[in-house]
Amino acid sequence: MNAGAIVIVGAGQAGGWAATTLRDRGYDGRIVLLGDEPHAPYERPPLSKAVLSGQALAESTELFAATKLESMGIEFEPGVSALRLRVADRRVDTSAGQALAYDKLILCTGGRPTVPALPGVDHDGVHVLRTRADAERLRARLGPNRHVLIVGGGWIGLEVAATARQSGSKVTVLEREARLCARSVQPGVSAHLATLHAANGVALRLNAGLRAVGGSADGRPVAELADGSSIVADAIVLGVGLTPNDALARDAGIACDRGVLVDERCRTSAPDVYAAGDVAVSAQPGGGRLRLESWQNAQDQGTAAALSALGLGEAYRPTGAVWSEQYDAMVQIVGFPALAASEVLRPQADARALLSVALDAEGRAVAGVTVNAARELRQLRKWIAQGAVLDPALLRRSDAPLASAQIG
Repeated sequence: MNAGAIVIVGAGQAGGWAATTLRDRGYDGRIVLLGDEPHAPYERPPLSKAVLSGQALAESTELFAATKLESMGIEFEPGVSALRLRVADRRVDTSAGQALAYDKLILCTGGRPTVPALPGVDHDGVHVLRTRADAERLRARLGPNRHVLIVGGGWIGLEVAATARQSGSKVTVLEREARLCARSVQPGVSAHLATLHAANGVALRLNAGLRAVGGSADGRPVAELADGSSIVADAIVLGVGLTPNDALARDAGIACDRGVLVDERCRTSAPDVYAAGDVAVSAQPGGGRLRLESWQNAQDQGTAAALSALGLGEAYRPTGAVWSEQYDAMVQIVGFPALAASEVLRPQADARALLSVALDAEGRAVAGVTVNAARELRQLRKWIAQGAVLDPALLRRSDAPLASAQIG
């Protein structure tokens, strides 16, 4: 199967899977994989856990070694970024001075940590966590007698909080909302996470915002809060969101809206240009659009974009699957909590476990969150796939079989 040349911009999880999928499905044309980092495609989830703690080497996160890519005939260009996309000419201008011709183009440009425009935010003690270099730099600031201040009580902030506590650091988490992970889970899950972190010695400051960053006499960063108080820390970690890298597409005239807009087959508004991963904003079957930031989506959508470029596969339907490890807790999410009208919590025998089921206005299961309850997650996946209608009263009864809660 030879269609000329396929260029993939971005060598992260989505880009790596797109490239290898093309070869695995019989494409024998030219594949060029551009990556602005100097590393072969790697997984990001371990960066906030095993790599940050020092329990794993950064190299262990590699998905596909450069030698493997070479053996597959994939032209991997580490440290080379795309500077300009010329859609009419089907060319990509790169930082290496190339003008790469393409028949198909897959944009997997990902995103970058959001850095709020606040005074002093460029202080050397302020960190973000997205790359291997970020993890290695932050790891040097962790340890006993260190104070780590995390701005943002979302998933990345809480994972860093757990790792920092386990390293012996004192940890404070600032969250501007009234609860943790308010934009991604229901209140019962937020409360469970707050209890988990408080039990492990994390100081939680909710309804608290960062106003500026100053410096102490010994050079440490000082967080100046919106309420007028201040906190001196050894490191301030910003975990306030991800900004999609859609400038390349926008400048080329491709439709964007806080990310690159794609249809159910990962196609953008430009002919033969596809997008996948953290940068892609997908059309949903019931209307609306969604941009997902997860390991699972990056892999699945990168694969789907490659199949679409080959004229294969079906419409991509994301599952919303997300997981997070914090201390001894495995948090797993399936479905889309944002669609929920209500939450039902099912009592668990182990106080450290959680089962939260999110229902829409008609009582259909639209999302679920488990903590250390993997067996129950299988039932939740089935219900969500079926659009099952559930009985909240039966869900709350731990003496009734979980499956018995389905009424339609």
